[in-house]
Amino acid sequence: MNYFNQFQKHISNNDYSSFLTLWEEYCMGDEIEGAELKKTLETVKDSGLAVPFGRHVEQIIPLWDLLEESDTKHNIFKYIIDLQTTNTPDIANLTFDYLKKKYGDHPNFNVFIKLIGLRELDTFQGAVSDCELLVHMQPKKFVFHTGGWGTGEIMEVSLLREQLTLEFDYVAGRKDLSFKNAFKTLIPLPDDHFLALRFGNPDVLEDRAKKDPLLVMHTLLRDLGPLTAADIKEELCELVIPEEDWARWWQNTRAKIKKDTLIESPSNLKTPFKLRDSEVTHESKLQKALETKPDANTLIQMVYTFLRDFPTALKNIEFKNFLVEKLKEALSTHELTDAQALEIHFFLEDLSGEKDYAPVTELIKRFSSVEDVACGLSIVAFKKRMLLNVRKVREDWASSYLNLILSIDQNPLRDTLFRELIKQNKKEEVEKKLEELIAYPSRYPHAFLWYIQKIMKDSGIPFSDQEGKNRFFESFLILLSILEQSSTSRDLIKKIHNFLINGRYANVRKIIQNASEEVVQEFLLLATKCHSLSDHDIKIFHSLAEVVHPSLGKLRKKYEGEEKSQEDDIIWSTEEGYRKVKERIHQIATVETVENAREIEVARSHGDLRENAEFKTALEKRDRLQGELKHLSDMFGNARILNETEVDTSKIGVGVVIDLVDDSGKTISYTLLGPWEADPDKNIISFQSKLSQEMTGKKKGEKVKIQGVDYTVSEIRNFFKTKV
Repeated sequence: MNYFNQFQKHISNNDYSSFLTLWEEYCMGDEIEGAELKKTLETVKDSGLAVPFGRHVEQIIPLWDLLEESDTKHNIFKYIIDLQTTNTPDIANLTFDYLKKKYGDHPNFNVFIKLIGLRELDTFQGAVSDCELLVHMQPKKFVFHTGGWGTGEIMEVSLLREQLTLEFDYVAGRKDLSFKNAFKTLIPLPDDHFLALRFGNPDVLEDRAKKDPLLVMHTLLRDLGPLTAADIKEELCELVIPEEDWARWWQNTRAKIKKDTLIESPSNLKTPFKLRDSEVTHESKLQKALETKPDANTLIQMVYTFLRDFPTALKNIEFKNFLVEKLKEALSTHELTDAQALEIHFFLEDLSGEKDYAPVTELIKRFSSVEDVACGLSIVAFKKRMLLNVRKVREDWASSYLNLILSIDQNPLRDTLFRELIKQNKKEEVEKKLEELIAYPSRYPHAFLWYIQKIMKDSGIPFSDQEGKNRFFESFLILLSILEQSSTSRDLIKKIHNFLINGRYANVRKIIQNASEEVVQEFLLLATKCHSLSDHDIKIFHSLAEVVHPSLGKLRKKYEGEEKSQEDDIIWSTEEGYRKVKERIHQIATVETVENAREIEVARSHGDLRENAEFKTALEKRDRLQGELKHLSDMFGNARILNETEVDTSKIGVGVVIDLVDDSGKTISYTLLGPWEADPDKNIISFQSKLSQEMTGKKKGEKVKIQGVDYTVSEIRNFFKTKV
């Protein structure tokens, strides 16, 4: 459609002069494309150029006459007569002859000619559209009201009174409408039109939507035009598909749409789905995309997704050869990482059908770092495939497996590495890695959670005996308290918490029931330092411990009976910090949570939840917001604003600035405030921190040790008096 885009540009700019010049050029041509002309006339009819253009539209009639008979040719002529304003006898005669040929057998044809103005030949603009509506005017036929009444069903028609009676979607009761008003406001709807089906046969449409959702989607987009996912839901949910069935129906339909060759799927939620004029095969879409020379990562993802969704496309030898050519071209023209080159070679290996594809073997043999390549692969299935190849062709495979077992992201891949190492008698080396995991749990927190879950289920693997479980559980609680200091670990903290409480604390119960009293007592002490564990959780831990070791009941009674000192419970804060946290709580509760709920709903409407990255991101954001809101709210309930008069400078405590001097005379200062004001870069530390606790209570002249260096407290000052 070379001309249409130019016409549309002039219409958008309201540039009538340029539009008319282009129109005259267009009419001087030898041939026309029907679809292009139809779309152009349809667009200008709904624009501000329609009225002045009415004097020139008839110039296209000679070219229109060359078109073959079709619905497109009929619609073009209808638009010409809708737009024309000259009402010349020649056009009148042409219109009459056209309508007589099309509707001359209708018993009321002569009456129709009179009603649409062709008898007097005075003004007959819109005569074809009006005649089409008159022919359509029969009881039980459907129309659409452009004035906002929605879809209507024709109940009665009176040619004598020139009036019809209808029932509408959005208007109560029956409405009488004159033919004159009907010509201005009604659009005839064929029996198979989506709106006619939804209004007249909703049960049939619902049944069709369940049996053949693509057919309904084609009908919807054909009749209502391009629609976003939200628009589609508005048209179908409840009216056709019940609310409770919508999510499942749309997810299933969305998956089918992805493979449909007539529907153009959008790239984001705001872009509409469109029905194409003709089929576009998935092969041709990929070919077109690859011709744009995408970057390596985009190319790899496009090819992988295509081969996963449309494996039968490879039966087309010509397309298969094209794909091989493009992949080889990428190898020679792109600056590829080892990971990208390997993924492309995996594609070529699959396309070649060879069992032993030499380039893959050669590439894996020369990798300087198997670990870096494995982490650089973007496709998980290829990571496993690479690791299996590493085992076959590299003598140092065990070393790579051992390094990856803690650092690789996916648990199924960890399981693969673990099984192969144990199978090949590398148990001793694995145990050394696991010792590292116990000693430094925060280095590989996800791997830690993975392995502690394994030892709770499998008694035949390293550290699955009682001593191993004790050691892992102790480090597990230490890991939890460390992660609580980071705002980026909320999702992992949630998974750890689920491990502890699932099955009514089944994992905790299994570990405690065979642990010694001394070990269990250590567990209880560590648990109290985990702020994400509620009082209820801690009490359950104590109850489980008391069942196994009754003598530990005194600890439970102490925990439940003794109130923590008021000082321990208080979250000290400056007035500014208190205000900021209050505003943050309000922002999350009233703004961000509401916005996130909308994001989830919009993303859910996009369907295909298994591969819907926007939906998963929205859910992760919800979890983060809920976690942050709970954490801040819990702290806010114990918050107390610190003021100048409450600061005691006789000893180190909250609200003071401490000056420390080492043996060489070098001075360093620390400010002790609440956790909300803590800023390590400025040496402002929380009074709850380990360093602060070690200094608390010290007086001027006393010694403190920081990172192995001895300091003397030279001065203790009131924070509020040092503020500028």
